[in-house]
Amino acid sequence: MRELFVRAGAVCVLLLGDFSSGWAYYNLDAALGTNTNEVSETDSSVPFVDLFRAALPFEDARPWLTKGEVQYDADGWPVDLQGGQAGTRFLANLPANTVPDGAYTVLFEGEGDMTYANDAKLITHAQGKDTIQISAGSDAMLNATLLITRTNPQNPLRNIRILPPGGICEDDPFKRVMGEGDCAAGSYRAFSEYYAKILFNPDYLHFMKDFKVIRFMNMGGITQNPLQTWEQRPRLTQATWGGKEGQRGAPLEIMVELANRLNAHPWLVIPHAADDDFVTQYARYVRQHLNPDLKPHLEYSNETWNTLFLQGNYVREQGVQRGLDSNADRAGYRYYSERSVEIFKLWENVFGGKQRLVRILSGWTINPELTQLILTHRDAYRHADAFAIGPYFFGGHEEIRRVKTVDDVFQLLTDPQYRYSLRKVLDYISEQKALADKYKVALIAYEGGQGLVDFKTSDNNAHPNPLLYAANRDSRMADLYGEFLTGWKTAGGQLFMHYSSPRTYQKYGTWGTKEYITQATEDAPKYQAILAFMRNNPCWWTGCST
Repeated sequence: MRELFVRAGAVCVLLLGDFSSGWAYYNLDAALGTNTNEVSETDSSVPFVDLFRAALPFEDARPWLTKGEVQYDADGWPVDLQGGQAGTRFLANLPANTVPDGAYTVLFEGEGDMTYANDAKLITHAQGKDTIQISAGSDAMLNATLLITRTNPQNPLRNIRILPPGGICEDDPFKRVMGEGDCAAGSYRAFSEYYAKILFNPDYLHFMKDFKVIRFMNMGGITQNPLQTWEQRPRLTQATWGGKEGQRGAPLEIMVELANRLNAHPWLVIPHAADDDFVTQYARYVRQHLNPDLKPHLEYSNETWNTLFLQGNYVREQGVQRGLDSNADRAGYRYYSERSVEIFKLWENVFGGKQRLVRILSGWTINPELTQLILTHRDAYRHADAFAIGPYFFGGHEEIRRVKTVDDVFQLLTDPQYRYSLRKVLDYISEQKALADKYKVALIAYEGGQGLVDFKTSDNNAHPNPLLYAANRDSRMADLYGEFLTGWKTAGGQLFMHYSSPRTYQKYGTWGTKEYITQATEDAPKYQAILAFMRNNPCWWTGCST
């Protein structure tokens, strides 16, 4: 078993390089992949065994928890409070049982005082180690905060780790156990002792293990992220990988490690402003550390056609500067196509060719003219393996606001008079497949599924949000997913990346396959449908079962 040691201050982070056990191949015949979520204390998929990995950065908690002129080190640890305080949330608005109730171990270095609040209560304190009780309150939700009220500037509090009760058996990283009696003799590995080696929440690994490809756009913090240079990338040593949009993101090392442990191809998304050195260094790390039987799926940025995003405006500016078109929108589309090919070539130089890469151009499901432009600009299709779209069925943005019952929601989803009804979206897919065939690239989906959301609401309980939540919990949604995925296959689509991993339903959308990572399958219709489709529709295209 190959091991890589990474020094993080005085904490040694241990990453495992590969596994040879049969469990690594659950996804061999899977035809679906999944998107990750953003690294956040609100993420109900809870990827990491150390809850502090996704905590809100101390400075982002201002003014509610952090106050005063706090000074930080390069990794974001408060080194001098200057009479103020530094606080963070490490669990926020998560359903009960997302993580288990019980006694959690808090490890730390340095000297100072910490307090805990909301659903976290101090049990015992010792130098370098606290024990806290985390239990969901009467609201059946989990919220937990940590506050540093004193720190020694010569030896500040740092390297905080918040570790759950229990552990795993060494030969089964996909199952959480509560003690030695649940494992064969000598094989129990407690989270509090082996957290750096275990790294990932076993419940998360159990969910992710069935998927062929993992798209790291969200976990990598790509959307709205302006980073340009390799030195600006997320680092293992940072206090937390959570935070605001455009600043958060897990390190590349973590994403590659997750792909290796799951034996899943990583779909890697390059930030829109990344320079050539960043792209080259990124490719070198992946070539050196990704299991050799896995193929990097490579995409430049995310939805650059969408001007709601920073990257959408960036490509337009760059396209205009290059003089690619007299129309700013078309200039941006051409720049996206051109820059994608430049990135593909940089990766090919590092990998010694294109054989191990899946080079992806992407576009807008309902806009075949955009697809044509992206594929044909300077013959970009000759340098790509696949064209990706994001097919969502939801009826229509205006129509969603007029539903009065859950039955109305399903009528909206299925009535072909609506622009984004299931049938209409399948028609768009067929149009896109014809273009993909014309230019000899595979048609795949970078995202997709139901898209019920009203972006104009400002409250989780405002109309029509409760009806949209109820529709996603209705057994009829599983039927529609089966019809939708079957239609995708019938149209000739190949890899389909569902959006997304477990996440709570709220005003921003009902995207989660499940609502939280430990939710029972029988309570998650979309997840039932996805599992059934993968079981009944194993890989159907050449090269899938690898």
